[in-house]
Amino acid sequence: MKKALITGADGFIGSHLADILLSKGLEVICLVHKKGLIKNIAHIKNKVKIIDCDVTNKKRIEDIIKNTKPDYIFHLAAQSFVMPSWKDPELTFKTNIFGTFYLLEAVRKAGIAPIIVVACSSAEYGLNYEHEIPIKETKEFRPSSPYAVSKIGTDMISYLYWQTYKMKIIRMRFFNITGPRKTNDACSDFAKMIAKVEKSDKSIIEVGYLGGIRDYTDVRDAVNAVWLLAAKGKYGEAYNICTGNRYKVEDLLKKLLSISNKKIEIKKDPKKYRPLEDPIFVGDNTKIRSLGWIPMIPIEKTLGDMLAYWRERMYRFKRSYSATRK
Repeated sequence: MKKALITGADGFIGSHLADILLSKGLEVICLVHKKGLIKNIAHIKNKVKIIDCDVTNKKRIEDIIKNTKPDYIFHLAAQSFVMPSWKDPELTFKTNIFGTFYLLEAVRKAGIAPIIVVACSSAEYGLNYEHEIPIKETKEFRPSSPYAVSKIGTDMISYLYWQTYKMKIIRMRFFNITGPRKTNDACSDFAKMIAKVEKSDKSIIEVGYLGGIRDYTDVRDAVNAVWLLAAKGKYGEAYNICTGNRYKVEDLLKKLLSISNKKIEIKKDPKKYRPLEDPIFVGDNTKIRSLGWIPMIPIEKTLGDMLAYWRERMYRFKRSYSATRK
């Protein structure tokens, strides 16, 4: 049985990837930041091997790679949010750039040759002009946040190790990936706030910038793309993972509000705006489509499933809170 190691396995994309790798019959090794606090892979904890690992711990990474010798590595561990990168850019750089460097060095030193799929980001492209849309993998980088800079570092280190050491590295540039288990993106925040208001006597939610145009992909489609790249991707190449569809953030909020069981008003909160906003992010997925990938899940289902997820979370929280009060 072949072994697949996922860094950041308890994260949003990592947990969905673990599900699909198990369905493919692989032995799955999940690296998590804090083993005792897992939630997204709690449902499969008896089916996978879970190992505590901070990717900024060079010695720990080296020991794990040497001892496990995986056939596949999916590197998803990261500080993956824009706003925290402004507050603590140093931690973002250490986690994303040095974490990737330590992992690739560990593989090189171990003398093994796994297929390595590295999570990069559309944020690397940064500022885009209308004539550059949809964004191709060849577009120049114009980063607009410390997070974006850190992902360029991740991307370029991965390219360097393929070019220099001929390691089997494939880079995937995720656009906006969303769906159940997602936290801290616009759609997730909207769904969470709506679910919370539905359970309260309030009728207003506060939101940030709604003018952006984004390319959203359901996470369940995205992890199918990740596995396809491991199976068919060309080493050394970068691939956009996106739908190519344009969604105005405001319209997605309206779709969620339309399926709420309560009439809810919106109020804009300037505190929720980023220091620098990228107005449009829509990708070109021609390259990965050429390998046979097609996104299948419509945005309406994604949003509905996200709202259902947060309603369930609110229900469980309420039950837990009530139990502790008794």
